[in-house]
Amino acid sequence: MNRHNSVSCAADSITVVNTMSIIDAPAPLRPDLLPLSPTGTVRMAVIDRDSGFATVLRKRVESLGWDQRDLTQVPAVDALVSMRIHAIVLDPTLLGPQWAETIEYLRGNLPELAIIVTTGPSSVGQRVRGLRAGADDWLSKPCHPEELIARIEAVMRRRRPSASLTREPIVSGEIVIRADQFQAFCNDQSIDLTRREFELLQLLAENAGTVLEREDIYQRVWGFQMAHGDRSVDVFVRKLRHKIEKLSPGWEYIHTHFGVGYRFAAEPPVAEPERTVKPKAKAKSKSGSAAATK
Repeated sequence: MNRHNSVSCAADSITVVNTMSIIDAPAPLRPDLLPLSPTGTVRMAVIDRDSGFATVLRKRVESLGWDQRDLTQVPAVDALVSMRIHAIVLDPTLLGPQWAETIEYLRGNLPELAIIVTTGPSSVGQRVRGLRAGADDWLSKPCHPEELIARIEAVMRRRRPSASLTREPIVSGEIVIRADQFQAFCNDQSIDLTRREFELLQLLAENAGTVLEREDIYQRVWGFQMAHGDRSVDVFVRKLRHKIEKLSPGWEYIHTHFGVGYRFAAEPPVAEPERTVKPKAKAKSKSGSAAATK
C-alpha cells in the first residue's frame, strides 16, 4: 500500500490519506534514547478526548509514581524522544482517517514504544488492522484503569525485559554512575542527589565530550519545551557541581560553553609547577666596603 496516496479499505470503511501531510517525518531515531528511568518510573502520553477517562487514569498512574502527559494530537518522533515517553495510549478516532498510518509511523520510528489503543465499539477489521499496523494492544471502552495499566506493564516487559539491569556503570574520573541503583558515587561515597540532579548527571555523562544545548537538556530531563528566560538548567548544574566538588575536589566534570550549554568531561586537578627559590646573595657590610677602599 502506498502510504502517500488516498486509498479505501473495505474491511473497516476507513479512508487513508497522506499521513506525512500532518506529521513531520524525521529520520528514524535510536530506540535506546527511550530507556526506562533508573527508578522504574514510566512516562506515558494519553491522546484521548474523554477528559474524565484521562483524569481517572492520571490519579491511578500517579499513585504508582508514573508520569502522565495529556496530548491532543500525536507529536513528531523527535518530540516524543524529548519527552522520554515509554508508552502511548491513544484513541484512533482523534487521528482521523489516517489513524492506522499514524500507528504504523510510530511503530516504524520507535520500535520500543508501547502503543495501546483504547476506543469505543470497533469492528474486527479495525482491530486487526490496528494491531497489524503496529499497536501492541487494543482495549475497548469502557475499561478499568487497572486493566489498562496491567496491559501497559505486560507490553513493556516484553519489549524491555532487562533494560535497566544490563546497563553498565559509567565511570568517569572519580565518579561512578549506577543507573540500576539510581545513585552516583565518588571515592566509594554516595553523592546525595535528587532525582532531577541524577537524571541531569546521567544525561551529561552518557554524552561525554558532546556539548548539549540548554534547550535540549531541558527537554530530555524535564520533558517539556524550555520557556524563554528559564534558568532551571543553570541552577541545577550549579547545585550538581557543588555536590560533586565536595567529594571530588580539584576535578572538573561539567564545563560551561557560554551561550550554548554544557559539556561533560572529567579533568583531573592540574599540578602547579614547583617553584625554585634562589638563595639570596649576602649583603656586604659597610665596614668591609670601607676597608676595601683604603
